[in-house]
Amino acid sequence: MKRGITVKRVITYGTFDLLHWGHVRLLQRAKAFGDYLIVAISTDEFNAQKHKEAYHSYEHRKYILESIRYVDKVIPEVSWEQKISDVKKYHIDTFVMGDDWKGQFDFLKDYCQVIYLPRTKGISTTQIKHDLK
Repeated sequence: MKRGITVKRVITYGTFDLLHWGHVRLLQRAKAFGDYLIVAISTDEFNAQKHKEAYHSYEHRKYILESIRYVDKVIPEVSWEQKISDVKKYHIDTFVMGDDWKGQFDFLKDYCQVIYLPRTKGISTTQIKHDLK
């Protein structure tokens, strides 16, 4: 990156298992808030702490996300508490999450802009899992 050019950095978090078009749309909309999108994905160990099971391993989910054109960097999410340090470390301007998390991360407003995006209607990982049963 050239000197003197301000790069707006955006971050979002998630498991991103069973990747679907709603996930891709979220990433596209998140990227629209800046120039550089960082996606923090829950590690397998963190998912276990949350009592959440992913079908794909962390490494496979990371590989898939890295192939999406809207994503510039993928980092591991290892704890709930790391968000403030990530915002500081990566010089984040905007934090983006789905509106099902509305209000949960407002404490980050002391460090960056916080935006909750509406969910994509008609698709969810929970619904996919339900439909497959």
